[in-house]
Amino acid sequence: MTKRQLGRTDLSFEPLVFGGNVFGWTLEEAETFKVLDAFLDAGFAAIDTADSYGKGKSETILGNWMKARGNRARVVVMTKVASEMASPEEKGLSARWITAEVENSLRRLQTDHIDLYQSHRPDPETPQAETLEVYDRLVKAGKVRWIGASNFSAEQHAEAEALSIGKGWTRYESEQPEYNLYARDRFEGSLQDFCIANQIGVIPYFSLAAGFLTGKYRSEADFGQSPRGARMGRYLDDKGLRILAAMDKVAAETGAKLAEIALAWLNAQPGVTAAIASATSLEQLASLAKGVRLELSPAQLEALTAAGR
Repeated sequence: MTKRQLGRTDLSFEPLVFGGNVFGWTLEEAETFKVLDAFLDAGFAAIDTADSYGKGKSETILGNWMKARGNRARVVVMTKVASEMASPEEKGLSARWITAEVENSLRRLQTDHIDLYQSHRPDPETPQAETLEVYDRLVKAGKVRWIGASNFSAEQHAEAEALSIGKGWTRYESEQPEYNLYARDRFEGSLQDFCIANQIGVIPYFSLAAGFLTGKYRSEADFGQSPRGARMGRYLDDKGLRILAAMDKVAAETGAKLAEIALAWLNAQPGVTAAIASATSLEQLASLAKGVRLELSPAQLEALTAAGR
């Protein structure tokens, strides 16, 4: 599969972004190094994290890996700001907080620039103009190459786009929504349409619905299989079971694993640049790589889409 370009940037990468929320949580540092080594060796480059993942631990581990391997130039580093850190005052998208926190992220990542710096979530306390102006200063200073957003609505993106055009500021080049075979309402419709019309890259998170779309959670008895099991109750309903049944059918036809089918469906959706997914073993990583390079037939894609309606 060919690389995809993110929005109007010069960032291009295979349609898989490694989700760094597992660093220091379900994947300790030594194992993180092994999996990320294999990730790069498989031809991938983009890694997404956030300051709040492990309260800085994820960024720190990623920075340690890049420093140890001397591979910063090969990695597309994506991180986020806005979620609460050590105190209620350390969050949001104010100029004060972004100016301070970007330095902390750069220090933890052990780099002089961030490729994609993202607003983790909207901040109702801060005008978008304040946020975009400080981002523009960071881009001009070379500390950030491009900016993106996460969990924004079409209306919020439209406001930001208008401000960026009107003021000549850097613009949001990406949106990171929750989007997968099960959870579709937040993206499909006006947000998807806006992103396509304005060439805003889309990097969905929860691509595997926190693991539900791997097929290993089919009853409440399966919830104890991992730390993510507690989240599975939200998916284990009639719709979730319909989706699993449709995926089982496609798996029988293709020989692919369910996680691979979920990623193949997601990356085939209009506007999607690359799916975010995490692996905690080399076996899981190999499966993710197969998934983003798997091409499903139009009939298979439609059957999966219909199951989740």
